[in-house]
Amino acid sequence: MKLLVISASPRHDGNSHALARAAIEGARGAGHDVEHVYLDDYVQRLLDNCRLCRSPHDGRCSLDDRYAELLLDEILPADGVVFAMPLYFYGMPGRLKTVFDRLFCYTANSAPERDRVMDGIVGKKVGVLISCEENYVGATHGVAAQFQELTRYLHQDLVGIVVGNANSRGEIVCDPSDPITRARDLGARLFDTSVTDYRIDTARSNRVWT
Repeated sequence: MKLLVISASPRHDGNSHALARAAIEGARGAGHDVEHVYLDDYVQRLLDNCRLCRSPHDGRCSLDDRYAELLLDEILPADGVVFAMPLYFYGMPGRLKTVFDRLFCYTANSAPERDRVMDGIVGKKVGVLISCEENYVGATHGVAAQFQELTRYLHQDLVGIVVGNANSRGEIVCDPSDPITRARDLGARLFDTSVTDYRIDTARSNRVWT
């Protein structure tokens, strides 16, 4: 399977990158093809007014960064995506939020590549890795809830969320909950984990594991 790991922190030696590297190691150890990208190489512009900034010639987004490359050439072909991030003011970093905000420009009815994007964005396995200074469990609840709704809306499977506590660069390896191992495990089992979301009328067996 093809896995894309997106690092949202501009600090390429930060704690969330340590989690990303562990997930990459786990996925490659499981035999998957892994691509790792740094978000600051691709996303520089915020969502703007599409009525004004769409190209008058072909209706495409005219914002001058590499977002289209990230979406069309990296995200859409991937079978799964792992997002690695530090916690910023109890939410995801703004650059990562922009990835989802600007998806609108490619899924709107008037978007020239709408069908391609709609077909390619659904059905993915998703993992989330968060480095956070606070160990208060509510600190990351907002991010978790947002990813639950994002993946649900996009018909994707949220396989798992790993939170590690650290502040100084590299000290996440000292977290006694061992987020490095948990991130590695998430990468290894991302495509093997069955994600269930039952409704009252869901047909299911009386066993969880077969």
